[in-house]
Amino acid sequence: MSTIELGDSIPSLTPHAVSMSLPTWRDNVGYEEGDKRVIDKLSTGYPRFFIHKLIAAFADDIVAKYGAPDQMAMLFPSSKISQRCHDFIKAKAEPDSSGEVKIINLFLDKSKEVSEMVAKVSPAISAVIFDKALFPIAKQYWQHSGDGISSRQAEFCHALFSDGKLVGSTPPQPTINQKRGPKRYQRGSGYQTSSRESKSTPEGVESSQLSSKPDAAERESSQFLEERFGRNLDISFVDNAKVAIRRRVAGSLVDEVDLAVEPSPNTTSNTRGVSGLSDNDVYLYPCGMNSIFNTHRMMLQCRGQLKSISFGFPYVDTLKILQKFGPGCLFYGNGSSEDLDDLESRLKAGERYLALFCEFPGNPMLACPDLKRIRKLADTYDFGVVVDETIGNSVNVQVLPHADVVVSSLTKIFSGDCNVMGGSAILNPEGKYYQPLKAAFDADHEDTWWVEDVMFMERNSRDFVNRIKKINDNAEAICDVLHAHPLVKEVYYPKYSPTKQFYEDCRTPTGGYGGLLSFTFHQKKHAIAFYDRIETAKGPSLGTNFTLVSPYVVLAHYWELDWASGFGVPADLLRVSVGIEDAEDLKARFTVALQAAEAVDS
Repeated sequence: MSTIELGDSIPSLTPHAVSMSLPTWRDNVGYEEGDKRVIDKLSTGYPRFFIHKLIAAFADDIVAKYGAPDQMAMLFPSSKISQRCHDFIKAKAEPDSSGEVKIINLFLDKSKEVSEMVAKVSPAISAVIFDKALFPIAKQYWQHSGDGISSRQAEFCHALFSDGKLVGSTPPQPTINQKRGPKRYQRGSGYQTSSRESKSTPEGVESSQLSSKPDAAERESSQFLEERFGRNLDISFVDNAKVAIRRRVAGSLVDEVDLAVEPSPNTTSNTRGVSGLSDNDVYLYPCGMNSIFNTHRMMLQCRGQLKSISFGFPYVDTLKILQKFGPGCLFYGNGSSEDLDDLESRLKAGERYLALFCEFPGNPMLACPDLKRIRKLADTYDFGVVVDETIGNSVNVQVLPHADVVVSSLTKIFSGDCNVMGGSAILNPEGKYYQPLKAAFDADHEDTWWVEDVMFMERNSRDFVNRIKKINDNAEAICDVLHAHPLVKEVYYPKYSPTKQFYEDCRTPTGGYGGLLSFTFHQKKHAIAFYDRIETAKGPSLGTNFTLVSPYVVLAHYWELDWASGFGVPADLLRVSVGIEDAEDLKARFTVALQAAEAVDS
């Protein structure tokens, strides 16, 4: 694999890719610092941190028709979600600077002729329009909640909007900045400038840049859904596709499925280790963070306004959700037994909490929380347990018996192709809060996952079990290569972790140790030389079918390296998401990169 050029999508030539190439250490630092050399090269980025140019183009045109020149818009799939964003902006903005914040709902114009397939999809968009000064706050909501529309939805609905078939629920307002057509986003868009909320307290993991200099030649042509899919991805099967995805997530479907056939009744057998689990206990979301965001909301609805617990070094947006969308949280960044001792002391003293949120294992240190002890504390002191299994995945670990809700980013290994977003939340039918949680989820859940994204996810996930087994083997092989090298200081992987026993407590009979590992060198110069030389894809995200390397802490915590270091997370750490390539070829690539590190000293 030759190195993908700076700023190109990962995978290459993929309009809806969820990663982008940062092939040198310097590129990663430049990305974080907003270096024009890097920013101007970016064709795309991770969707919650980088407003895709197709979304930005659509937002600009909506503002041109329904807003004013000094305004911007965030686009969401429903008015209920837009109202949440509206309320968040109003709550966080300074009282004298909030300006006008309004919602415009766009629906199909029933007087216009559309195809049967478009009518079935019944696309709708809800736009929150606000003064440009409020963009950093609106961007926080977009990033943390994962509620925003996808680039595929934006592309599809923008075409209908341009044709006058998607219209607002209120009359257009007079504005100087009239619509200039689909290509107008090429110049002057407010979404094209890089933006950080605060360099001292960053909100973005793996960077929070906006869409930058777009190239119209790269834009997919707008087509109607049925034209795009043809015979391969017929959206008339979308309901069956959702059932297939839910059953794969539930562990009750591991074989191929014919989406043209009416789904059979719910099965009761699953690989989750919990009896009575149905695919109706699985809720699907547009991305993994959205499943966490909504699970937290449902916990608050069921149990009242209580603080949560963030246990272990977290993916930052999980922590931000718990801090910003409720009464706050108690943060245990080390996730140690001493942390559990402290929590137990607090609980014994009468403190009460909503739920404990943790990852299994954690990113990027691959340590595991003691779920058995956490479950006992939860049962004794009445709090929920929410486990993010994205990195462990259901093929390798069974965490549902210890949790009330298990969340996952389907964007990662479940998909593998790095070209679609998705998320899931599973309720434990044997859990203490199952009945109130089930009632809350059923009453509140909106099916906002865009139909095209559903179809891509279903297709991508058909072979995820076999892929994971191959990736497990490859990751162990890479660990062996790194362990044996004298320049490597530490390898972080569940198999070698001090918390290995906690992983083993949940490992399935045929499960491995996953495809994510991290490692450090004794000296930073060796890490830089290795990263610059390694011939793999290099950029944000994980769980891809191809090996993906990242200086994760530089991307995730560049402006707070000392804070991360305080929890034992080294600034020069390299994170490797191992793919399904030939194992010998992969080992050879790592060997060559290690030789480049050696050459620094010669």
